[in-house]
Amino acid sequence: MDNINELVNEKVKEIEANENVKVLLAVESGSRAWGFDSPDSDYDVRFIYKRNETDYLRLEGIRDVIEWQLDDTLDISGWDIQKSLRLLYRSNPTLFEWFNSDVVYYQTEEINILRDILPQFFSKKKSLYHYLNMARTNNKQSIQNGDHMISIKKYFYVLRAILACQWIIEKNTNPPMKFTDLVNNQLTGPIKEIITDLLDKKMNVPELKMIKKNPELDKFITDNLISIEDIIKGIPENNNDWQLLNDTFVRLIREA
Repeated sequence: MDNINELVNEKVKEIEANENVKVLLAVESGSRAWGFDSPDSDYDVRFIYKRNETDYLRLEGIRDVIEWQLDDTLDISGWDIQKSLRLLYRSNPTLFEWFNSDVVYYQTEEINILRDILPQFFSKKKSLYHYLNMARTNNKQSIQNGDHMISIKKYFYVLRAILACQWIIEKNTNPPMKFTDLVNNQLTGPIKEIITDLLDKKMNVPELKMIKKNPELDKFITDNLISIEDIIKGIPENNNDWQLLNDTFVRLIREA
């Protein structure tokens, strides 16, 4: 991990020099942050950056995403602070995940300006829809496709999303990144044992390892997808305010 930290910090310097930006935060966002990485998992590095204040006044606009590297080891991309704040207005769950990652490669003091206002923009309904759609999509592609085998990785994509929904419903907060935290808080009995055993296997086999489908696990997934969808229908939507985000944007781009 120390070597990866050094490598990512080198990449941060490259990005800043070549793109003329300042990186505010760089974290791990994929399976390594979730805690079910395989021996050959890559590193999914996500970052938030800002440009010079005058860049935001250009009439032709500027691209608000930087895709820096994609290879067998590193997958690096980031969002402009303006894009990040616009997504926060819509209570974007991915942004919450980045700030919730236990693996922080790089951060500045000023990123705490954004971190402090995050809880005010959490939306129970939008977060539930985000994770439910993630679970449904992967379930349809991998579990309900008629095959007897499934990528072990896809199982965990579905399971993590379902457990995240359960957490949100019960606690009304953004779910933790670590899969084991979700398992220990949301599960008991035989299904917990099945998932724990599967997790041990996942962390010792290649990313694309195929396994036989588990009927008990498949039933757990199907039942929860139905119940979560029913619960979401009764949750009211919250309305966010642009003023705090506008003030935060001005403050951040004017910080040295």
